[in-house]
Amino acid sequence: DLLKKAGYTICDFDGLCDIYIINTCTVTNNSDKKSRKMINHARSLNNKACIVVCGCFVESAKDYDFSDVDIVIGNKNKSRIVELLDEFFKSKKQINVKEDILHCPFEDMEITSFNDRTRAFVKIQDGCENFCSYCIIPFVRGKCRSKEFNKVISEITTLVNNGYKEVVLTGIHTGNYGVDLGVRFSDLLKEIIKIKGLERLRISSIEATEIDDEFLSVLDSPIICDHLHIPLQSGCDKVLKLMNRKYDTKYYLEKINKIRSIRPDINITTDIIVGFPRETEEDFNETLEFSKKCNFGKIHCFPYSKRDGTRASFMSGHLSNDVKKERNRKLIDLSNKLEKEYQEMFIGKNFDVLIETTKDDNSYGHTSNYLYLKIPKHKENEIISVKVDKNSFVKE
Repeated sequence: DLLKKAGYTICDFDGLCDIYIINTCTVTNNSDKKSRKMINHARSLNNKACIVVCGCFVESAKDYDFSDVDIVIGNKNKSRIVELLDEFFKSKKQINVKEDILHCPFEDMEITSFNDRTRAFVKIQDGCENFCSYCIIPFVRGKCRSKEFNKVISEITTLVNNGYKEVVLTGIHTGNYGVDLGVRFSDLLKEIIKIKGLERLRISSIEATEIDDEFLSVLDSPIICDHLHIPLQSGCDKVLKLMNRKYDTKYYLEKINKIRSIRPDINITTDIIVGFPRETEEDFNETLEFSKKCNFGKIHCFPYSKRDGTRASFMSGHLSNDVKKERNRKLIDLSNKLEKEYQEMFIGKNFDVLIETTKDDNSYGHTSNYLYLKIPKHKENEIISVKVDKNSFVKE
């Protein structure tokens, strides 16, 4: 958005560009490999281009040589991209603005439009202090910090006035919003749903420990989408403890049941890591059974991937790739079964669908409860009421 406003033309990354910007990930060792590969790829496309590398890999890389990168930015100062490019083209000298991420304030970046998207995303929170044993995020994202309350309201109001019907709230810990500001996430939700013209408010993800009574009290608003993504990571208490998660299965299930007492048909999806160090076959079977008990609408399945520098990377009892692959397959099979069962509950019922894309004679979009449907062709960014049949569901 900043670059477009400054007169830059956004081009295809694999084309011949003057500037390549690589926003990196470091969540797994494999992510680091992909980041390094993308940096080399950009340089091979145009050796005279300005290469900008920013994000989590910059924060975590201890031994990587950034000498072939022109502008190096950590997880702060991304909003200075235009200024930094101007400086580089004047001096032709490398710029490195990596800072101490552990003590950074929230970086305020407002977006007024999204290319080729009918949903608007608003980042309201950054940072994590949970220190799960498998996760590097607290070390590369810093402490929990939030976007100023009134700025969130103003940004969403602008997006709605620009024609966006659905807004998605995002963050590392979205439900942790406001702990540094003296307000609660529920306080923010109560104000957002008052914004005139907003038809849907979607919460990208929320931890079970962030679902308090105040949040539940606002959950019955029809503006808030009928879908919550609540990471579980394991359905076995022994493994949850090894992961340093802050709840057990009893606590998690109690939260799920409270949510469903307010919104019985809500779609609850989750993340689960399989093959964590020391996870036995019995532990994994506990996860399968607990997932059935939770009756998830979908499970995002991840075989455990070692991340250097985390506590889990030093644990004994790492499992073979074959074991992790087989457990992941079984969990995917269960996810597909649960997803189909959830979809079939709504065959013959009418739903509002936000048209996101159109191809040939069909349009595609999501319902409030995150069913992805194919319907006859309609104009994008419209919300259309449709009757669901068994042929409506499509894989994303």
